[in-house]
Amino acid sequence: MSVFAAATGIGSWPGSSPREAAEVVVGELHTLTHLVELPARGVGADMIGRAGALLIDIGIDTVPRGYRIAAGRGAVTRRSISLLGEDVDALEEAWERAGLRGSTRTVKVQAPGPITLAAQLELPGGHRAITDAGAVRDLATSLAEGVAAHRAELARRLETTVVVQFDEPLLPAALAGRLTGVTAFSPVHPVDEAVATSLIDECVATVGGEVVLHSCASDLPWKALQRSALHAISVDVSTLTVADLDGVGEFVESARTVVLGVVPSTPPAAPPSVKEVAKAAAAVTDRLGFSGEVLSDRIGITPACGLAGATPEWARAAIELAQKAADAFAEDPSAF
Repeated sequence: MSVFAAATGIGSWPGSSPREAAEVVVGELHTLTHLVELPARGVGADMIGRAGALLIDIGIDTVPRGYRIAAGRGAVTRRSISLLGEDVDALEEAWERAGLRGSTRTVKVQAPGPITLAAQLELPGGHRAITDAGAVRDLATSLAEGVAAHRAELARRLETTVVVQFDEPLLPAALAGRLTGVTAFSPVHPVDEAVATSLIDECVATVGGEVVLHSCASDLPWKALQRSALHAISVDVSTLTVADLDGVGEFVESARTVVLGVVPSTPPAAPPSVKEVAKAAAAVTDRLGFSGEVLSDRIGITPACGLAGATPEWARAAIELAQKAADAFAEDPSAF
């Protein structure tokens, strides 16, 4: 059974208190707890800003459009490092209070993937880093080394297994050439699929342990992902087309895991029951003709995407629903 065939959160969380968030995820997610991201804290706390705390020998700074590669560790990089440190400290405290040090429970950490990171960061000249092949390679290497160090530190502090999630919301757009340039005269050419896969594989090899790629975007390149070294793919089920379902099926048949985002990320008018959440996931595997056992062995359950836009109450409820649905699969997968 894969470590990702479990319930977990995507990463982002509402509010600005790392201690409150850590207490909730440690208390509710008893199979795959995750280190939360709190983008409401501002600069350095969002997905790309957090990369500033992870990159080795590459700094970041802010620009009107977001973040830019910068020389040395400036104020933005130092703030990113400080915020990540607060998050890790909060998780360690909650972990310790719950008596989990040295336990068998796994923890997941998140970081932007190499393609999305290069698409979002600007070069010093103002263009997207993804337009410069050398910059893309340097970012991927720096990111992989930084995430490997981050994973190792957390594993040492918690005395448990730590796995990695790379977030790639812009991967389909980058491959299809849908990214826009700074001006109409500076187009962003499509990223070669083989290049993208090799960069992702480099990150997988360097960080060690199991790795899941998450994307809430549609049109994921399933054929390329099938050839990658990834151990799992995490998706929002509402984005899946018939072609995507074929990709899901092939990925599961290769003895790897697909994590299904079936719990709403924001408070719905009528919250689903645990049974409804479980049935939404089972509907995907049923359409593919898999037996019930696949639900417990190769399928994970999450909210549809990050929970930064949810209320604190719904964020807790969402991961509780995910966990109870995963528990139901573990108890009797044939029931759905």
